[in-house]
Amino acid sequence: MPTRRRDTPPPRTANTEVDVLRGFLDYLRTSIAAKVDGAPEPAVRTAAVPSGTNLLGLLTHLTAVEGAMFLGEKVTDWQATFRPTAEDGVTDVVARYRETVDRANTVLDTCTDLGAPLPRPGRSGPAPSVRWALTHMIEETGRHAGHADILRELVDGTTGR
Repeated sequence: MPTRRRDTPPPRTANTEVDVLRGFLDYLRTSIAAKVDGAPEPAVRTAAVPSGTNLLGLLTHLTAVEGAMFLGEKVTDWQATFRPTAEDGVTDVVARYRETVDRANTVLDTCTDLGAPLPRPGRSGPAPSVRWALTHMIEETGRHAGHADILRELVDGTTGR
């Protein structure tokens, strides 16, 4: 019988569009970090599918996506973001992700107009709207959280929501 975790439930209600979007993004961020947190080595970095996808790589990738989208960090090789280094442990990767999310939320706290361009220091070219960026990050994080659900169950039988 698989071990069942008590995941944080999704947000129930909100009064504004920004509260709904940020509420769901934060719910998904919390969910994927919880799916990786505590996963055993070396299985957390072992590919369970032919594509090479693994739990630690998913969270490493999402850290890069958050950094690129909200903090203006440059990524030159997106495929490389799915490969954690040999030195990256579960605790380190989860902490780095949560710290990046905190920094991204600090940027988002300054965004009051969802239709305005997302402030992206250090990046040239047109920026997406805050609304688009939040929606994209909900899709990106949700997709990879689903992958993480399956991978974590394959790793040690732990299931979530």
